[in-house]
Amino acid sequence: MTMYAALLRGINVGGNRRLPMAELRTLMQGLGHGEVRTYLQSGQAVFASGHGDDESLAAELGAAIEKRFGFAVDVVVRDHAYLRAVADACPFPAAELQPKQLHVTYYSAPVDAARFDGVDRAAHLPEEFRLGDRALYLYAPDGLGRSKLAEQLSRRGPNRGLIATTRNWNTVVKLVEMTAQ
Repeated sequence: MTMYAALLRGINVGGNRRLPMAELRTLMQGLGHGEVRTYLQSGQAVFASGHGDDESLAAELGAAIEKRFGFAVDVVVRDHAYLRAVADACPFPAAELQPKQLHVTYYSAPVDAARFDGVDRAAHLPEEFRLGDRALYLYAPDGLGRSKLAEQLSRRGPNRGLIATTRNWNTVVKLVEMTAQ
């Protein structure tokens, strides 16, 4: 059995696309997953599975959510080893920063770095970003909500067909802990 985290994009935000976490846990258990736990109300679940891979598990969960709740949800699934590697590879001094200042955007597949070539990095300082393995690290000293760089990056968007979902550093660390065997 491998421990995974499922990251659901855009649920329970502003009263839209309501997905109760207790019902999500029940749904995931019905798919044959074990040790299902959720974190916060914003769409994180960890689970153990002995079948599938990241992509097939994400597709399976997305289809089950749409069937049960009547709306489509983008899902990214990653195993513990990947989550740990992303946290360990952070190019910013995470231990020295407030968690609201550091975010990771997880992508469903590799990102074409050329997509961000037109971003004037110097104009956004002290905000910065770096690309990692299917991830983008964002340092936003005043938080994500006030970040002009985050706004610029989201307008460039990921590659067509790519799912992107962002988590703050507290959630990044918590998912590593929750998926540890």
